Amino acid sequence: MARIMAIDVGGKRTGIAVTDPLQIIATGLCTIASDTLIEFIKKYILAEPIELFLVGMPKNLDDSDTHGTSLAVAAIKKLHKQFPQIPVHPVDERYTSKMAKSAMLDMGLKKKDRRNKSLVDEIAATIMLQEYMQQH
Repeated sequence: MARIMAIDVGGKRTGIAVTDPLQIIATGLCTIASDTLIEFIKKYILAEPIELFLVGMPKNLDDSDTHGTSLAVAAIKKLHKQFPQIPVHPVDERYTSKMAKSAMLDMGLKKKDRRNKSLVDEIAATIMLQEYMQQH
């Protein structure tokens, strides 16, 4: 069985999480520079097959677009173009960063570690993936 990859696209950084091959557990993989996303995925799928991309779609509470919505839409287009055989599914990412920060606090991470935006992005991608897996 192939993995599902969740992608939390940002202007500078992109958090990535994946499932295990049996799609039971969601795990944060890494945070990369946003402009290296396609190259990263090309290398990753050489070792691990991916059957679905989940891309976080940032929206305001009233469902209007945020400043990050266009980044997510652009990433979805690139994924469709570069990996036409792999479906891309946008997912609601509202509150994932807040939930990630809360999770970091619950884990007992020091204040300095909680300020690490790369770690927040990775955990946010993991939360998106966990929520998707629970719903499907």
